[in-house]
Amino acid sequence: MSAFSYQALDPKGKTVKGVIEGDSERQVRGLLRAKNLRPLDVISTHKREPINAKSTKKFSLFGGPTKLGYKDISLVTRQLASLIQSGLPLDEVLQATATQSRKPAIKSLMLQVRARVLEGLSLAQAMGEAPKAFDTLYRAMIRAGESAGFLGAVLEQLADYTEKSQETRQKMQMAMIYPIVLVVVCLGVVTGLMAFVVPKLIVLFKNSKKALPFITDLLIATSNLVVNYGVFIFIGMVGAVFLFKHLLKEPERQLRWHKFILHWPLVGELVRTAEAARYANTLGLLVKSGVPLVEGLRISSQVLGNRHIQKSSLGVAVSVQEGMSFNKALDQCGEFPPLLVQMAASGEANGQLAEQLLHAAKNQERELSYTLGTLMGLMEPAMILIMAGIVGFVVMAIMLPIFQLNQMVH
Repeated sequence: MSAFSYQALDPKGKTVKGVIEGDSERQVRGLLRAKNLRPLDVISTHKREPINAKSTKKFSLFGGPTKLGYKDISLVTRQLASLIQSGLPLDEVLQATATQSRKPAIKSLMLQVRARVLEGLSLAQAMGEAPKAFDTLYRAMIRAGESAGFLGAVLEQLADYTEKSQETRQKMQMAMIYPIVLVVVCLGVVTGLMAFVVPKLIVLFKNSKKALPFITDLLIATSNLVVNYGVFIFIGMVGAVFLFKHLLKEPERQLRWHKFILHWPLVGELVRTAEAARYANTLGLLVKSGVPLVEGLRISSQVLGNRHIQKSSLGVAVSVQEGMSFNKALDQCGEFPPLLVQMAASGEANGQLAEQLLHAAKNQERELSYTLGTLMGLMEPAMILIMAGIVGFVVMAIMLPIFQLNQMVH
């Protein structure tokens, strides 16, 4: 049986959508009529266009792809793990998971996977039909779990991994959002002062024939620039951002930019720590699930966001494949913290590489939290000092001419 998505009219004339299983489109239309529904459109999930975006996506009910978030992946994985560990057959597990989902797109995806499993494919092969919904890491662990007979336990590990990845991602996003909000507020306050407050105050000095202080002239010039050309400056800034993002689509430029970021104070350390934690956690999980080390190294490289570190980690995989030990290849790479290298060496020596890597990942995540805390602690007073400096500049530029006028009166 295959999964079909449909649109139909209920007895009240209301359009309803859903997913149903059947052997053919004709049979599905008959099933819908038996439910007192008038079918408008019935589409097999196999006819949908495969996913082609870089983000994690899956088949939508009708037409283009919709996003499959990390919460959805984690929930589906938890459900699969619980049902498989309860002893249900795989096809019934997939059917139950689809039934429990309230989102039609997820229901359609799981029914499609079930249909492919019923046709004789393994779960990993069936999930390979939607490579952007279930990425390389996910499918590799499923394949290893199926081969070793521990699919339920592997799915539990996958759910834990997905949740931890989401937590780390949220921390990074908060680390970026907070300073951006502060900068936007700072720019908004300065723009408001220059565009609305300063022009009303400098009218007091226009009738004076005395030369104004340099700081006041600078304030007036800045205010005129914002009032007369502020819109064009804003458009230029937005255009520069879009141009920069367009230029970074070129792989070599992106590689150089990502390498440059790693040399920034605090930010570079933040990126390096986050990537090390992601790399160690992914590799440890893969090795623990029974994935061969070289394959695990290649897959772990794919989850990295910094292209420079990703390129270096791919070199580690090549070196290990050529016969070098993992810890020496990691040390030779030079992009990962010494602690990770040492724990990898210890793990290789005592045969507990997966456990040592997962322990190293926890240490890197802890260090990441400290680094984020330090960055947040520095950002807020820095913004306050900048705002205080700007306000002080405006006050001094206004008060100096007033002091001069008072001296002339006396």
